[in-house]
Amino acid sequence: MVLTVNGLTAKYYTSKGDVYAVDDVNFDLKSGESLGIAGESACGKSTLGLSIMRMLLGGKAKGDVIFDGDSILDLSESVFTEEFRWKKISMIFQGAMNSLDPVFTIKEQFIEILKQHGYDKNYDDVITDAMHSVSLDDVVLKKYPHELSGGMKQRVVIAMALLLRPKFVIADEPTTALDVLIQAQIINLLKKLKKDGMSIMLITHDLAVLSEIADKIGIMYGGHMVEFGSSYDIYKNPKHPYTQGLLESIPRLSGDAPKYIKGTPPSLLDPPTQCRFIDRCPHAIEKCKTVPPKFKTETGYVRCWLYDES
Repeated sequence: MVLTVNGLTAKYYTSKGDVYAVDDVNFDLKSGESLGIAGESACGKSTLGLSIMRMLLGGKAKGDVIFDGDSILDLSESVFTEEFRWKKISMIFQGAMNSLDPVFTIKEQFIEILKQHGYDKNYDDVITDAMHSVSLDDVVLKKYPHELSGGMKQRVVIAMALLLRPKFVIADEPTTALDVLIQAQIINLLKKLKKDGMSIMLITHDLAVLSEIADKIGIMYGGHMVEFGSSYDIYKNPKHPYTQGLLESIPRLSGDAPKYIKGTPPSLLDPPTQCRFIDRCPHAIEKCKTVPPKFKTETGYVRCWLYDES
């Protein structure tokens, strides 16, 4: 296993109280595998990625996050920065338009990353390799962000995440706000990185994108990972009612109207101890009013009393 997450919980401190954005999340990932994280807005997807990167501003994460045998949440900030962040684990942040500094050229921003992380070899070589890995010409290095198209900016951000050749990359909505042609380029790039042996965690709303890339999928709802399993099982035999609802909401070429999930997600300021999907679930039973379970499936687990074999 390259990554094992057990009991990961993350909360934000606010004036109204603590917001439990991620609650008791568990999953694992092997070297060279890709994991897709899906769910509606504010379900905890991005917070999950930021917690693993230890970049949770205004909050705190706790639990067991084991990367290559090291418990990375227990390391000091200096050790994690020097040995792990961007070197072994990196992140493609959501919204490339806002991730680049408008007053510096692309090359200057690459150099700043290398300096910050103590890279002591030839800068030009590693920058050129990163640019070529995302199919960008060296001429882009001399440009400012406003001189690039949206797709080029997105690929620059990906190149920055690949700069120090990490073993594991977290990609947060890397295809959002891009046209379908650029989306296809980004998807093909992620496939190539996976084929080269890199482990990827892809966070997205787009279940169609996940079907192209992910070996495993985790479905997030209300801070919980309500279902986790192989991509095949999630798409062909979804178990949790929320997962079923997500898949039924996808428009079909057959012309059948997509279904939608009625209601709204629960407040994470004071999350309920009962199943967090109970108010929107068409299959709720009396047991759902108790603490939600975690039942094993063929390739993962599901948090739903409908699968209580007893």
